[in-house]
Amino acid sequence: MTSTPRRARLALPAATAALALSGAVLAAVPAQASDGTPVPPRPAVTERPATASHAELAQRAQDSGAALRNGTATAPGAQPEADPSAGAPAGRIDPKIIGGKDATISEAPWMVQLHYYDDKGTADTSDDEGYFCGGTLVAPAKVLTAAHCVYGLDWTENGTVVAGTAQLPDDTGLHGGRAVGVWRQWVNPTYRPSSTSGGDLAVLTLTEALPYKTLRPTTSGDTASYANGTPATVYGWGRTSSTSQEISPTLRKATVPMRSDASCTSYWGSDFVPGQMACAGDPASGQDAGTVSPCNGDSGGPLVVNGRVAGVVSWGVKDCVASGAYAVYAKVSSYVGEVNSRVDDTDLDFDGLADLFARTPGGEAYEYYSVGDKAPYLADRLSLGDWGGVNLVRQGDLDRDFYQDYVYRASDGVLYTLAFDGVDSYRSIRVGGGWNAMKDLRVPGDLSGDALPDLVAKDKDGVLWLYPGKGDGTFGSRVRIGGGWASFTITGKGDYNRDGRPDLLARDGSGVLWLYPGTGKAAPAFGSRVKVGGGWNAYGAFTTAGDLTGDGRPDLLARDSSGVMWLYKGTGASGTATFKTRVRVGGGWNAFNLFG
Repeated sequence: MTSTPRRARLALPAATAALALSGAVLAAVPAQASDGTPVPPRPAVTERPATASHAELAQRAQDSGAALRNGTATAPGAQPEADPSAGAPAGRIDPKIIGGKDATISEAPWMVQLHYYDDKGTADTSDDEGYFCGGTLVAPAKVLTAAHCVYGLDWTENGTVVAGTAQLPDDTGLHGGRAVGVWRQWVNPTYRPSSTSGGDLAVLTLTEALPYKTLRPTTSGDTASYANGTPATVYGWGRTSSTSQEISPTLRKATVPMRSDASCTSYWGSDFVPGQMACAGDPASGQDAGTVSPCNGDSGGPLVVNGRVAGVVSWGVKDCVASGAYAVYAKVSSYVGEVNSRVDDTDLDFDGLADLFARTPGGEAYEYYSVGDKAPYLADRLSLGDWGGVNLVRQGDLDRDFYQDYVYRASDGVLYTLAFDGVDSYRSIRVGGGWNAMKDLRVPGDLSGDALPDLVAKDKDGVLWLYPGKGDGTFGSRVRIGGGWASFTITGKGDYNRDGRPDLLARDGSGVLWLYPGTGKAAPAFGSRVKVGGGWNAYGAFTTAGDLTGDGRPDLLARDSSGVMWLYKGTGASGTATFKTRVRVGGGWNAFNLFG
């Protein structure tokens, strides 16, 4: 066994039908009511990762606030500032808003503060480290920010995220804000700290889900948000003047026009990389008057266009007002596939990698844990006990608390969601009866475009249905996707073509695998299908848990007739380039007759 902490475990009794409640009526259309009193399963408590107390987190935020007020807080990983007249970037600065106005937290409830404070374990304050950035709550427990705010720092050990307030912490407290810890940090692997190129984006996974409204990233196909002149709004707590290092104690906002890549290239030259970066704002005037720009302290905050995050504050010139300068943002549309893979990371053991559920014909179930992009890919497993009364299991974070849940169908056709409570137990949510009418069920992600994971079901007549998730482990009224799916084997979880929308994979009766790209709405749920390739009838089972390798792109596992499991690593492309050449995971997988 690895030393990786595990969450609480569940062992279902052999007679799982006892959970289904007697007297369930099978119907041609699966019931959606959560009627009856579910019988919760018995969990087995295991070690969870240690987290700081709320008092410790609040103290970190107040220490960071004090460092900000006395001028000892700096930009994360700041570089020596270059001469702006030479057109070189000023490094990964900590931005502010000059020329803006006050904003309330009610108009930007998704805005969060990122406080980092490390006293180095000494009484000497001269070696203390304090940093500050902004961020956007893009899911209840996920924050999108800049890579330069995270790179090289241990946010789990020394960081605090404060949400729910427009004011920075001070000696009196958090001003109604809520302090939470950071569980994991992900930095875009293509990011280059020496130049801020490669996509200055990072995602923090919080220690608990927050009850505030979230703001979604834009999609990869969004060009309208970046059109010259399109109004955008930038938010942050950064400096409000080029003549003072003090950042704003309250949230600020400013409306700026989007600008063409050519505008930023004309000033920055090759330091501005089209596709990776976005340009916004009018050229700075050379002084505070006439300049509207983010500045030190605004780093990591959002550039909002048409109700979506189109950019993340990245870098600019020293003091932010040099004549002719433009502010530069990380272009979210170019990296939304990788970001969304971290928002829905299908992780069972808290390491950020997708994991696998498998069960033997005798009923013994296991969780297999990914070790990332290296052989043997799935190395460690943990027994979940007897799941013999179950004929279908799927994984998904259906209640949006960032813990992976299980959807399972009991032998009598009753469908349940097992929702992990984040501590030491599950609660059983009865979705409804009659689900044996379905040949297959999948949880590919948010197909309907409301940020809540959905369920896709294929019935015995070959009709495919979409059941929109409600965010509580149950589903709304179904929407007909279409007929003619009887000969197809459906699978897939995640965004395979990196357009910011989950997709579906389906193999037809002749062995051809197709990619059905999600549209981001319930009807039509999919766009025109794209052929991945033939020869896929060599496989008797598919399983898709998401991003197994950790590169931000969903993968596919396929078991052949001899019991060998193969891994197809996702590329983020479409068609024949959807997957890399397969790699062998290992043999003996015909010991299992059910995969998650």
